[in-house]
Amino acid sequence: MSSDLGGRELHLSVHPVAAGHHPGAWRWPGADPLAFSRIEGYLEVAQVAERGRLDSIFLADVPGLHADIDDYPQLNGLEPTLILTAMAVVTERIGLVGTASTTFNEPFNIARRFRALDLISHGRAGWNAVTTSGPRVAGNFVADEPSSRARYAKAEEFVAIVLDLWRSWAPDALAADVASGLYADMSRIRPIDHHGEFFSVRGPLSLPPSEQGYPVLYHAGVSDDVRTLTARTGEAMFTAVVDIDTARAELDVVRSRAVAFGRPADAVRFLPGLVTSVGGTEREALERRQALDELSGTRGAVRGLAAQLGLNPDDLELDRPVPPALRGRLHAVRGHARPAARRALEGQTVRDIIRRGGGGGHVVAVGDPEQIADLIQTWFTAGVVDGFTLMPDVTFDGLPAFVDHVVPVLRRRGLFRSEYRGRTLREHYGLPIPDVATRRPLAKAL
Repeated sequence: MSSDLGGRELHLSVHPVAAGHHPGAWRWPGADPLAFSRIEGYLEVAQVAERGRLDSIFLADVPGLHADIDDYPQLNGLEPTLILTAMAVVTERIGLVGTASTTFNEPFNIARRFRALDLISHGRAGWNAVTTSGPRVAGNFVADEPSSRARYAKAEEFVAIVLDLWRSWAPDALAADVASGLYADMSRIRPIDHHGEFFSVRGPLSLPPSEQGYPVLYHAGVSDDVRTLTARTGEAMFTAVVDIDTARAELDVVRSRAVAFGRPADAVRFLPGLVTSVGGTEREALERRQALDELSGTRGAVRGLAAQLGLNPDDLELDRPVPPALRGRLHAVRGHARPAARRALEGQTVRDIIRRGGGGGHVVAVGDPEQIADLIQTWFTAGVVDGFTLMPDVTFDGLPAFVDHVVPVLRRRGLFRSEYRGRTLREHYGLPIPDVATRRPLAKAL
């Protein structure tokens, strides 16, 4: 396939979780079944990803045990900024993006934590700001789970406060002039004095800007509220789309809303998930996928699918379709579960729905390196994505397979870099350094 990029550059991030994104990954030969609680595997991921010159590492987070783990491990255990700080020590260039909830945190703490990561990594940090839902998680913090409307109203104020705090230091505020005795110009470090519906925060932040100004702001999800929040404040977006038409529609919405908010249409880097199973040949990749399917715990997979669809797992049988009496509920399913709901409405069996991705809703690439590069190139040259967030089926060997075999194909086609062009995450993504000299009252404008 030939490439016609029109000056665009492909961006690739990697989203490692525990042993891998396939439910059978923890049982795969050579995989560490305790990977979710051990730092060593994460550090190897960081070094392999940087060897491939990937843009960034993206870590999701759920602050609690959000599902039973009797036949499938917790997807995450260690807190993301702790992992990313350790990664910063063993890498030099790759971006470090961590998730933190706006529902169950305080803005000042998050602003300080990610500013610290940004300084430690010399301008490589990103914050994925998400709302958090689910009774198991909410019960760790509050008696009653907030409504979706309340969560997103709080998120808008939360994000605006963090941005104001990140802008509370002018770039030249810190003098550290030993000769004159002037350490900092306090006229260039200003409180934000925010008083809103959910928070009162005086500020300023306690740390200066980094080499990239402040962390890249991510948002993740598929809801309309996420699209609006991304269009208003986001600089990168991790989402789930299943085909090119869906991706185009999603991107068009975000871009049109960004313009309506007075931002450039290309202000946001659109990086949906891509689940990868790489083989030396197509047959090897298919056999790998089949072997992983056979290792999957079916009970946990059925429970997970039922939770996505809002059904009782006791009402589902693995080798039968979702009962017709229950399918009427599936028309209202939204978010990541939409593809699974559509397959259920088509009459596919529960087993087939699970094998085709369950409620994840991400594109699945199974094949040899040329075939996976073909898929990436097709989507990228269609202009519907800026790149992908890689989700290897098995982390320990799936990511090296992509880096060592797919990345060279992308390079030969002129799609992907051979060397980093800069040191900060903003440079990797082609994003401008934000103006922190003049604080805009974002929190008061929302």
